[in-house]
Amino acid sequence: MTYMKSYKEWLDNPYFDEETKKELISIENNEKEIEDRFYKNLEFGTGGLRGVIGAGTNRINKYTVRRATYGLANYILNKCGEEGKQKGVVIAYDSRFKSEEFSTETAKTLAACGIKAYIFDSLRTTPQLSFAVRHLGCVAGVVITASHNPPEYNGYKVYWTDGGQVCPDIAEEIIEEVNKIEDYSTIPTTNEDNELITLLDESVDRAFIDAVKEQVIRQDIIDKVGEDMKIIFTPIHGTGNLPIRKALDEVGFKNVEVVKEQEMPDSKFSTVKYPNPEEKAVFDIAISMAKENGADIIIGTDPDCDRVGVVVKNNEGEYVVLNGNQVGSLLVDYVISNKIDEIKTMKNPTIVKTIVTSELGANIAKSYGVSSVDTLTGFKFIGEKIHKYENTNEATFIMGYEESYGYLIGTHARDKDGVVSALLISEMAAYYYDKGMTLYEGLQEVYKKYGYYKEELKSITLKGIDGMENIKSIMNHFRNANIEKIADIKVEELRDYKEGINNLPKSDVLKFILEDNSWIAIRPSGTEPKIKFYFGCNGEEKIEVDNKLNSIMEFITNTVENI
Repeated sequence: MTYMKSYKEWLDNPYFDEETKKELISIENNEKEIEDRFYKNLEFGTGGLRGVIGAGTNRINKYTVRRATYGLANYILNKCGEEGKQKGVVIAYDSRFKSEEFSTETAKTLAACGIKAYIFDSLRTTPQLSFAVRHLGCVAGVVITASHNPPEYNGYKVYWTDGGQVCPDIAEEIIEEVNKIEDYSTIPTTNEDNELITLLDESVDRAFIDAVKEQVIRQDIIDKVGEDMKIIFTPIHGTGNLPIRKALDEVGFKNVEVVKEQEMPDSKFSTVKYPNPEEKAVFDIAISMAKENGADIIIGTDPDCDRVGVVVKNNEGEYVVLNGNQVGSLLVDYVISNKIDEIKTMKNPTIVKTIVTSELGANIAKSYGVSSVDTLTGFKFIGEKIHKYENTNEATFIMGYEESYGYLIGTHARDKDGVVSALLISEMAAYYYDKGMTLYEGLQEVYKKYGYYKEELKSITLKGIDGMENIKSIMNHFRNANIEKIADIKVEELRDYKEGINNLPKSDVLKFILEDNSWIAIRPSGTEPKIKFYFGCNGEEKIEVDNKLNSIMEFITNTVENI
């Protein structure tokens, strides 16, 4: 079916409501827009189903949410039968536009298929959804979120029995079920008061906070300085406000101030351009507050509270944003060094990171006798490792992290957890505070011991059909051009993860390893129309590493411009 035929089907079919048809009529003279909305179906990527809110098969709306849910329901019925029906699916949603509506539509379609659905009475964090799957003994979970994307996006992430996001093997089978659904009007739905839909009480919230608090390592340090160290927190209009403040308060951090302008849920994210803690601008208000009250640390979480950004004072007294590699490496050093006696008794203690994450954390772990394992990009692969280690007992999970501001300490969740991360980052800051140091100074100590590491990420947005073809052309060039040198540094190895490496799932990712241990990774985004370039360098001196990194980035940029 062509995009124009699909467009007309949505206009003519009585199944689609008048609001949807009105939106589609408004673009009847814009064939490019019609094409973009209908040339394909939304696809599962590293973060599940994600897209711009609006009418069309290539948009997220109540109909594409129902379709995804019906595919999930059929997968559950085929694989798990009556047991799957009884175990049910737990659903959470964030503060985005239409999140609550999409959550309700998910529950109604599941119930119409005879599957129990558990829903929260208001917005909840993604890590709590991950926790709730196992806590409630569900067969699966769904969270309605587009994480840190711009306000016009929403999404639909599926979790399986272990509490982790579905990995490619299950995702592909769910997609097969989804793709069988061609006629939207055949998708079942029911009323909100269906007996199979259960509204959850506060017991799940309490259990989650208790599980997070169990990850505290140095309660003695918190008891000592928790009332003095000044923390500023911003949930950036998302779900993190209540759980993070509760967790911090209950363990003893009493000097916490919240950014009032960003405290309440807001689907427009009106104080920021992007609700992404990777963007320094989201901390502008918090930094202004910190300059007034002399805060020791600023913590910010994205809308679904799985990513955490950290701002600290540098040696000049200026507030600077630490990146995900820096925070992750600091956490590796802090967690392992403060649990070393316990870790020594564990079987093969292991940290897990992604292939595009700095090697600094791996080298820190190695110095303590802790293993490091790489996964593909996407925290679901880290969650998969936790599940595997529990089943095989081949290793003990210590923590996992990725460069994109996602961390998990403990196994209560199987996804990156902004709540436990905010708590442990605060504890780590208290540890250095007690020593008369900032987190920034702690990072400099790590660099002195292990060498200076620097990483950068460059993303190029290429939208629509033409953009998708451009991304393919770029990947094909770097895959086949037989590049021997990058910025005059010899290419030691080209890892093509499409061929399958180290028993990882096949994936459209390339990684160049240079003879000086610098590296470049290239991958299309799984959730946005972007191609991403990751760069990593290390050395003894900052200026040496900066110059090398700039040269490598310039080489890659010039190459892309000439493709």
